[in-house]
Parts: sequence; structure tokens; C-alpha cells
Amino acid sequence: MVEKEINALATVLLERVGQLAKEMAARIRAGSRDYHYDVVPAEELEEACRTHLGNALRALTGQVPVDTEAAARIGRRRALQNVPLPAVMTAYRIGVKYFWEAVLAEATTNPGVGSDMLVAAASAMWVLQDGITEAMVSGYHDAVAERLVAHEHERSALVEALLEGRSMDADAAWSAAEVLGVPRKGPFTVVAAEVPHIGRQALPEAAALLSRRGIRSAWRLRPDMQLGIVYLRTPRDLNDLTEVLRQHARQRVGVSPSYDDLCRTGEALRFAKVAMRGGDAESGAVTVFDDSPVAVAAAGAPDVMARVVTKVLGPIEALPAGDRELLLDTLDAWFDCGGSAEEAAKRLYVHPNTVRLRLRRIAERTGRSLTDPRGITELSLALRAVRQTPKPPSSTGTADTADN
Repeated sequence: MVEKEINALATVLLERVGQLAKEMAARIRAGSRDYHYDVVPAEELEEACRTHLGNALRALTGQVPVDTEAAARIGRRRALQNVPLPAVMTAYRIGVKYFWEAVLAEATTNPGVGSDMLVAAASAMWVLQDGITEAMVSGYHDAVAERLVAHEHERSALVEALLEGRSMDADAAWSAAEVLGVPRKGPFTVVAAEVPHIGRQALPEAAALLSRRGIRSAWRLRPDMQLGIVYLRTPRDLNDLTEVLRQHARQRVGVSPSYDDLCRTGEALRFAKVAMRGGDAESGAVTVFDDSPVAVAAAGAPDVMARVVTKVLGPIEALPAGDRELLLDTLDAWFDCGGSAEEAAKRLYVHPNTVRLRLRRIAERTGRSLTDPRGITELSLALRAVRQTPKPPSSTGTADTADN
């Protein structure tokens, strides 16, 4: 009996759906002024109210099941109109409140309607509205996700175009800057990071990590590298950038010199790659091009440096692996400590005389004096080139003879 009364009530309201939609739209418009809902045209809002009311009332009459697709389409439309989801939800609450008031007003015209029927009608109506609202929110989220994916694809394509050094006219450069969220003029820098495996990011969440420090950036993943264009708003940003990179890098990372014009990004990428190769192989070294002239010089011409290594360090490279690494590590520590045997000894946990003995063996084997500027320069460049080149697995040699 109650179900028939609900069906009859819904049928009567369905005959007035046009007028109810107008009133509902007006109520929503009046109650949503502070919720950015004015971007929705009046005719469109009224049509949406007519769709929702008709959908719910036909379901209450028992004619058809509720059509959630219509709600999903409206949710998508609001997302495309950039109406915030809280504003959409506010409009729905206002609309549902009006709907229930309309049901109560119609019910009071019929003296035979009892409280049991109103309870049943309320229950049925809220079930319907829950389904409609859920479909609307789902459609809204789907549209937002699609737009974000499309925007990310656009950003990725623009980053790739800039990194490849494609020529851009002024309008294209302005558009690229707008989409990437950076100014047209820099300074900028390019970051090149080795990936741990093909298709794996070297610096996951790099953009978010930098954004927390107020640094804007855009990134692109290639099979062998992850590349980023970073806007350096202040001189301190470069320090913050390198700090973040050193905290999170697990492979080599290179940072290009700064540049002012986005159209020079391709050129900066070449410098970033050279700086990346300037770091020690199989390490998380972060090499800033302008801060590491010896490293980038050694990485700039790998084929030339391979011959330099053979010429300068060939006698050391010919030693068993243990002896070779012991001497090269000692030479590396000596350079890092500014040519101080005492400081190098502290780093290596040996006596300073042990360091001097190893350095003497290096000088004897290579024919380069560690007191002659030319010999020091040649050894430094050759050592950098060795460190930058990944070593294939080799048999382990003894280290007993290196200090003898």
C-alpha cells in the first residue's frame, strides 16, 4: 500500500517537473553564489535540474530504474567547466533539500498520507540520491583525471621538444613556458640523471621534492636518462637543487650551466650529459658543470680520454685488480685532500708514510712527477677518466705488493 502511495505521489510531481526544475535551479543559483557556480549558464543548470528530478521521480514511480549515466555526464561537464567539486556538492545538497520540500508539500495536500508513507518515501529518495550523487562524483573525477593525463602528455611533449633543441618562434616559446609553469626568461638549468633500469625513474617525485622548496621544474623520462628543466628563481635555488639531488640520487647526475632562454635548452642538455658522465661510474655523484672543470673535461671526449688513460695510467691499469685499486684510491684521496699526504692518510686510515710510498710507486710506474704541474694535470685527467668509466667484472688480485 505504501509503495503505491509513493508511486502516485511521484507521478503527480513528475507532471510538474518543468516548474520544479525552474524553482530548483533558482534555489541553487541563490544558494551557490559563494561557491563559484556562476560559470554554469542558467539554461544549462535548469536542464540539469530537470534531468535529475525526472530521473529520480521516474524511478520512484516504478517506471524505470535510476539512470546514473545522466548524473555522470553532468559531473563530467562540471569538471570541464572548472567548477570546484565542493561547489558541485553544495549545489546537490541544495537541490536535494528542495526536492524533499516539494515531496512534503505535495504530501500535505493529501490527508490520507501517513507518517509511514513519508518515512518510506524519504528512505527511497535518499537511496536514489546517493546513487545519483555517487555517479556524478565518479564522472567528475574521471574528467579531472583525463584532463590531468592530457596536460601531462602536453607537458611531456613540450619538454621533449625543448630538450631536442627544436626551433620555436616567440609564440611557441611563450606557450611552452605557460604550460610548463615557468617564466619565458630564466635562468634555467637542465638536469640529466642516469636511470637504474630502462624505464625506471632515477629521481622519483623530483618535481614534488623541488616544489616543496619553491622550485618549479618539468621532467621527461627517456630509456637511459631522466631529464629535467629547472627554473632557478634565485641564486640559492641552485644550492637547493643540488642538495635535493644529492639526497635522492642513486646513479650519476649532471647539472648544466644556467641559461636564460628556453630555446637554448637543447644546448644545455649537452652540457648536462657531459657533467653526468663526469661523475664516478656506478655512484650517486652529482656533478655541476661549472663547478667541475676537470671532471667535465675528462668526460667531454671519451675516445680521446681513453687514449690518455692508456698513455698515462697504462702501467697502473696493468697491475692486478687489488694493487691497481689501492694505488688509484690513494691518488684519488691525495687529489681530494689538496695534495696533503697527512690528510689523505686520515681518509684512508693508514700512516702518511704509506701514502708517500704509494705515490712514489705511482710516479715511478707512470713516469709522471707529483711535484710537476704538467704531470699532476695529466694524472688528474687520466684518473677522472678512469673513474667515469664502468669497469667490467674482473678477477681479484692481491694487494700485498702495492706498498712494497
